[in-house]
Amino acid sequence: MESALSYRDANRARLRDALVTAARELTVANGWDRVRMADVARSVGVSRQTVYNEFSTRAGLAEALAVREIDEFTTAVRARLHEHGDDVRAAGHAAILHTLREAAGNPLIKAILTSAPGGAGELLPFLTTRSDLLLSAACAVIEEWAAACLPAADPATTRLAGESIVRLTVSHLMLPSGPPETSADALAEVFARLMR
Repeated sequence: MESALSYRDANRARLRDALVTAARELTVANGWDRVRMADVARSVGVSRQTVYNEFSTRAGLAEALAVREIDEFTTAVRARLHEHGDDVRAAGHAAILHTLREAAGNPLIKAILTSAPGGAGELLPFLTTRSDLLLSAACAVIEEWAAACLPAADPATTRLAGESIVRLTVSHLMLPSGPPETSADALAEVFARLMR
């Protein structure tokens, strides 16, 4: 019975991943405002009801799309931080620069940021007003890195520095003030000072 459940769970995970991938591709091609559950279903070859069964609502699909994108970003940020060990400024710079460059070249982020007013209403909040998923995931990665590479660091200081630098990085992503390299240099210095 256990293998039947595992098989069912694995199939459901594959289906969910295919649906999120289809939603991402449609968003990049047409903007989130034009993505319909029926379009996602058609792309994967399932019924519209199957999409609703998996995500309940269009907002549920938007959240799943945001969660996957956040997971991919935080995985890469984790790697950049750990590559530089206890060198706070270098680790921060690498993680921030990667984030700014990847976001600038990420077609989904571009589709969200350049969508017609109100068009990305369910996706844009994951970067702005509903950024709790992004903040908690990114801050957890920073805290994990600090615990492993800076064991003497005060956890409260790490939490504050992490949340502050994530918010500042998102701000630079939303309203770039210069090239990613310039922003990453400035933000890495802020991060290093906050971590002292």
